[in-house]
Amino acid sequence: MRRKIVAGNWKMNKNVIDAQQLMVQLLSYKNNNATNCEVWIAPPSLYLMMAKDIFEKDEIGVFAQDMSEHESGAYTGEISADMLESIDATGSLIGHSERRQYHGETDSHCNRKIKLALDKGLIPVYCNGETLEQRKAGQHFEVVKNQTEVALFTLSAEEIKKVVIAYEPVWAIGTGETATPEQAQEIHAHIRSTIAAKYGQEVADEVSILYGGSVKPDNAKEIFSQPDIDGGLIGGAALKLEDFSKIIEGFN
Repeated sequence: MRRKIVAGNWKMNKNVIDAQQLMVQLLSYKNNNATNCEVWIAPPSLYLMMAKDIFEKDEIGVFAQDMSEHESGAYTGEISADMLESIDATGSLIGHSERRQYHGETDSHCNRKIKLALDKGLIPVYCNGETLEQRKAGQHFEVVKNQTEVALFTLSAEEIKKVVIAYEPVWAIGTGETATPEQAQEIHAHIRSTIAAKYGQEVADEVSILYGGSVKPDNAKEIFSQPDIDGGLIGGAALKLEDFSKIIEGFN
């Protein structure tokens, strides 16, 4: 059985008081409600250790929003895989579209980060997806296939099974636009078939693929019901417990 996951990417939001309050609320919700999926959060890096303290029994996975492609050294402002391992972080997002857009990250950068994360026992959440221009040009299948191959196909079969993929159509992030469940399923199936062509169907069937394009309380259940969609990487809706909890309940 593939992991079912709802992960919240907080991006650059919340001061320390508000972040702590939301973490405590989320822990209380998780402890008082049966959930049919794993719950993860990726708060700003400043709050990672606080999150680990609050979720000390690992009820909720704690992820960095990014990590360095370098093991250590003179890379001011960067966070290494070794640092994340040392605080018992669960893993890191890698290749989020905003990192690609604003910081020039490429699939090759992502490949190096993914291998470092796996070496340290961290779960890499590899983000990929096409822009609006690429979608309109009918290039979305080719783009996502290429992203998957460059970032992941140097891994062994055992390694790739430990990676979580988050498909995020860039045109549906923060815009209020959402791919239809059928559009999302079509790309998720394409990603899985791309992996199957390299590693075999049995391996591909073990890889969790999340949808990351404006999942909301009112569409989560329908999106999560698609056969190749194993959960969601949630942005703005993860910043309010009321919305995030309803999305988690999309698996109920």
